[in-house]
Amino acid sequence: MKNAITAVLAAITIVLSVNTITAKETKSQTIIADAADSSQLQSVFDNYFAVKDALIKSDAKLTSAKAASLLTAISDVKMDKLKSSEHTIWMKVVKKLTADAKAISSNQDLKKQRETFKSLSKSTYDLIKVSNPDQPIYKQYCPMADADWLSKEKAVKNPYYGSSMLTCGNVVETIK
Repeated sequence: MKNAITAVLAAITIVLSVNTITAKETKSQTIIADAADSSQLQSVFDNYFAVKDALIKSDAKLTSAKAASLLTAISDVKMDKLKSSEHTIWMKVVKKLTADAKAISSNQDLKKQRETFKSLSKSTYDLIKVSNPDQPIYKQYCPMADADWLSKEKAVKNPYYGSSMLTCGNVVETIK
């Protein structure tokens, strides 16, 4: 009888151990999947910042090239991998993001690129707001251009006027 009880307890212990290990593996796989999901949009954001930096330099050719990279990043996003809040916003902004990136990439007129960047910034803001970025993102505003943009740095570097009014603007929101 003692041997039977011991055998049953041993079997229960083994089953519970397997369940615990399986639960831990499932949890770590979920964490890895969440990390992959959050990186879905990271390339879009990184390429947006590259376009902004090219506009700061007032380099139309570089801006066009960076916008082409942004276009690729947008098309590479796998919508089924997005979190539901990101997916909802993505569906609202993806056409405008794509159109703006195409317009900037196919244009060598800095003034037109900057005008389109206003809309690109609005769509990117809507998306980054729901994506819980790893680092603070600063929404900045230029009263002269009456336009916002996003930056990883708190220091203002104005993409709408470049070196002619590099520090025109201020931080209006910090997204964390």
